[in-house]
Amino acid sequence: MKLISYATSSSGARASRYGVIVNDRVYDLTTPTAPTLRAALSIEGVEGIAARAAALTPGNEGIALSSVVLLPPITDPDKILCLGMNYLHHAKEVGMAVPAQPAVFVRFISSLVGHDQSLRHPGISEQFDFEAELAVIMGRTAYRVSEAEALNYVAGYSCLAENSVRDWQRHSNQATAGKNFLHSGAFGPWLVTRDEAGPIANMTVSGRLNGELMQSDCTANMIFSVQRTIAYLSTFTELLPGDVIATGTPAGVGFLRKPPRYLQQGDVFEVDISGIGVLRNAVISEK
Repeated sequence: MKLISYATSSSGARASRYGVIVNDRVYDLTTPTAPTLRAALSIEGVEGIAARAAALTPGNEGIALSSVVLLPPITDPDKILCLGMNYLHHAKEVGMAVPAQPAVFVRFISSLVGHDQSLRHPGISEQFDFEAELAVIMGRTAYRVSEAEALNYVAGYSCLAENSVRDWQRHSNQATAGKNFLHSGAFGPWLVTRDEAGPIANMTVSGRLNGELMQSDCTANMIFSVQRTIAYLSTFTELLPGDVIATGTPAGVGFLRKPPRYLQQGDVFEVDISGIGVLRNAVISEK
């Protein structure tokens, strides 16, 4: 399944709903007891959502996908946990030793927009960098789970533009300041469930700037696999349905290019992940 959170002109820009996409039509799954996709994952899980989607009446025509505003698939995650330096080639281009443990930082949902929504240039800095990443969305509560069982707790996957404001990222040993500028990143366009996305180890993660390929690597080259990452994170925190894990970016980021290549007003950045789709966002001025 492809699941989205969205808004319509009738619901208002801030009134989110969620539904399933079938042949470019959106079928609403919102209920009073499960008003968000995160709530639905918590209450009924992927299996329950799939059962409701399959039970849609034949006379229900849905609405055109092109008529809705796509929001981040999970609009209200309890937490967004991100990994730094998780591709071998990226670690090499930075000149860092391969880490023994994942480097973890957090993002806030206010820093992310949905597909085709505008990325906001921070204005205060010219070092606004692009980062294409695979996002993992949890479907079940996970606490101290093993690597062997980790994927059983995953609802599905999405694309993430986990962009950075580099000089602010270096203000301290923690990257948080450079990762949470308002609307500096993007998440979407949808959540693709595990069964439809295909094997997690063989996905290609690519980033394109104005149509030019800047980043491309395979998830097989992650230093910490999705399974190992979930096992590690669930050792110190309880991962909840709807929690988002950003799994790190491949080599080719802007600050390491000669000369550096940063996002500017008018640029378009795309995250393209095999088995999931393309997340596309244009950059606008903060003003």
